[in-house]
Amino acid sequence: MRWKLARKRAVSGSDSITAVFTQALKIRWPRFVHVTDCHRRFEDEGTAMNELSSSRPLAIGVWASLVFFGGYFAVAYLVGWHNPAPWESAIGEASRWCERVAPGAFREPVNALSNIGFMLGGLWMLWVLGRDEQAGLPRVGLQGFTSSSLVYAGAAWFLGPGSLMMHGTHAAWGGWLDNLSMVMYILIPWMLNLSQMGRWSMPQFLWIYLAVVAVYALLRGLYGWGLGMNLDLFGLSIALWVITESLYRFWSPTFRWLSGGVGFIVAAVFGITPLEMAAAPEKYWWVVLFWLPALVAKEAPVRRRNYWPWFLLGVFFYLSASAIWQTGKPDHPWCDPDSLIQAHGIWHLMTAVATVCFFVFLRTEREKESLAT
Repeated sequence: MRWKLARKRAVSGSDSITAVFTQALKIRWPRFVHVTDCHRRFEDEGTAMNELSSSRPLAIGVWASLVFFGGYFAVAYLVGWHNPAPWESAIGEASRWCERVAPGAFREPVNALSNIGFMLGGLWMLWVLGRDEQAGLPRVGLQGFTSSSLVYAGAAWFLGPGSLMMHGTHAAWGGWLDNLSMVMYILIPWMLNLSQMGRWSMPQFLWIYLAVVAVYALLRGLYGWGLGMNLDLFGLSIALWVITESLYRFWSPTFRWLSGGVGFIVAAVFGITPLEMAAAPEKYWWVVLFWLPALVAKEAPVRRRNYWPWFLLGVFFYLSASAIWQTGKPDHPWCDPDSLIQAHGIWHLMTAVATVCFFVFLRTEREKESLAT
C-alpha cells in the first residue's frame, strides 16, 4: 500500500522524482538504501582525500621552507659562520656582489634574502599543480603532479636555499651549493625537450637527469669551476635550451643537423664570438656539444607550445636581469655597498619571475592534433 502511495505522489508531482523514488526504495528494500548511503559517504570521503593529496606537495614545500630557515638561524646564532672562502671579502668590505659584508646571520642581507623570491615561486607552482589535481585535469607535461612538473617546481624552489647559502654564509660549500642549484634547474628544460624528440620514457629522463646532477656535483666539489676541463655546464645548458627549443619548434631532418649553429648565436649574445672561440680552442672545446641535441633528437616532437607571451617574457626577464647583474659589482660606478637596493638582489627577483614565466610557458604544451582543432 505504501509503495502504491509513493508512486501516486510521484505522478502527481507533489515531490521530486528522486526523493519519492528513494522513499519507495526505503519502504521496499531498506538494505539497498543503506548500502547506497554508505557508498555516498565513501565518495564524499574520497573527494576529501583527493583534496588532501592535492595539497600535500605544497604542504611539504612550506614545511621544507620553514625547516630550512629554522636550521639556518639555529646554526647562525649557535655556531656562527666561520672560515669564509678565500675569494670572499672580509667583514666590513664590499662583497663580490657590491653589498657590504655584515657580521650577523647573513653576510649579504639583501642579496641573501632576495632569494626568497625563488622559494615563493616554487611554492606557487606547487599550488597551481594542486589545483590541476583538484580539477581532475589529465596528468601530462607540467600539468598535474607528474614527475617532470614536480622536478621543475622543486628545482625552482631549491634555487632559493642554494643561492641564499652562498650569500648568507660566504662558505666555500655555500658557493658549491649555489652553483649546483643553478645547474639542477637549467638542465631540466633542454633535457625535457630531448626526452620528447629522443622518445625517452619518464624513468629514462629522471635517471639521466639525476646521473648528470650527481656527476656534476662530484666534479664541481673536486675541481671547482670548470670541472677541471674548462666546462661551464650552466652556460652551456643555456645554449642547449635554446638549441633544443628551436628544434622543438622547427624540427626537420635538415634543421636537425644545422641546429648546432644556434649555439653560436646564443654565445654571441653573451659576448663570446666565433673568432674568440677559434683563437682559443682549448678553452672553448665544448662548442662541439652544440650538436648533442642533433644526435639525440631523431624525431619531431608530438606536441606544440605557445611561445607568446610566456616564453618571450621569461627571456626578457632573464636578459634584463643579466644586464642589471653586471652593475652589481664593486668596481661599477652604480655600486653602493650600503644601499637596500642591490643590483644582485634585483637579479634574484627578476630571474625568479623568469622561472615562473617558463613554468607557465611549458604548461601551454598540447598535442599537435588538439592545437589544429
